[in-house]
Amino acid sequence: MEQSQSLNGYTSATVVATTSNFIMVREEPFTHTYRTVIRLREQGTLKLRFGFSNTVDSTWEQGTIAWAGREGGAWRIEAACIADGGIDHNCSYNEGTLVHLTFGGTGTRDVLPGEQFYSDPVEIYLPDGHDLMFSWTLSAGPGASIPYNTEQMLVTAYDAPGFRAAQPNEDGFRKSDNLLVLPSWIGYEKDTVQELVFFGDSITQGVRTAQDGYDYWVAKIANQLGPACGVWNLGSGWARAYDAATDTAWLRKAKQGKDKIVLCLGVNDIDIGCRTAEQLLSDLQDIIYRLKNHNPDVKIILCTVPPFNFVEEREQIWRTVNARIRGLSLSGVDRVFDIAEVLSQPAPHEHLLQRQYMSSEFDPHPNGLAGTRIAEAFLRWY
Repeated sequence: MEQSQSLNGYTSATVVATTSNFIMVREEPFTHTYRTVIRLREQGTLKLRFGFSNTVDSTWEQGTIAWAGREGGAWRIEAACIADGGIDHNCSYNEGTLVHLTFGGTGTRDVLPGEQFYSDPVEIYLPDGHDLMFSWTLSAGPGASIPYNTEQMLVTAYDAPGFRAAQPNEDGFRKSDNLLVLPSWIGYEKDTVQELVFFGDSITQGVRTAQDGYDYWVAKIANQLGPACGVWNLGSGWARAYDAATDTAWLRKAKQGKDKIVLCLGVNDIDIGCRTAEQLLSDLQDIIYRLKNHNPDVKIILCTVPPFNFVEEREQIWRTVNARIRGLSLSGVDRVFDIAEVLSQPAPHEHLLQRQYMSSEFDPHPNGLAGTRIAEAFLRWY
């Protein structure tokens, strides 16, 4: 999404990735409320704005339903509001803290396919340690409509049929599963000394780490750098480098990076994407070219491809790509962060994730301990 001049002085308010990798497809019209509790990088009196992109960011599975650049349908924001979400991640809130969002001065908004837009500024006070509750009621006709994220829930969310955006209690709500429906960007007014964008797949998003734990590497890096350093997490489950190379909504978000962009892609290209080493490297080069062409001053930090227990042909592709990345064969790369070295078993088993970092016996998504080790290594290197 393109950033307007009026958003100068704003930075991402959360490390939660709100990218979209799926789209709602319904046979009948619907009206539904989605409520999410998220930790912001700071509390106190905050001036917030919310950005919306009605386009799918990255491909899910084989791309039969959701693919990078697929435009959402026509839908409507019936109401949107924020409140003090407290400390318990529950569905209720203190009614006295509710603030309604507006769009050009009105509380509703008809959304067109592919549209990008922002809310008006809004202020809220959050006591120290309290989360933000974001609640909105959306409606759409039959067919494809609203892009959202269908990965494992990293924050607590609820949903309910009907018009319940401002409802203060949990009546009618259920806990959401694989259903994160949030704005594409949650920002707050903040002067920062530098801005970092983390652009990657589920490993960057933090998938398989604890819900509401903020245990993934991007969150821990942001916590250590502090709020003076802006951090925008654009991780998206099952995303591929070739999604970004299409230069659609997802990469356009990354182009907003002013100072440094950290690229961590390739696992899904090698795996479900079945890309060759040359195809993956070509896509990475194309991404870097587009980012540098948009902003020649931005610094590109390219990560090696994390180990994902690849074997046979995929292992060889993984080894080839990482050798080329370490050899600085891609033009426009300013620095290389060797995330694979942090996570890999000793040679000759570098292609395997260390067992202590496995999220489960058979799942090589890095766990919270891995998030700590990556963050420690990144900050020492950085």
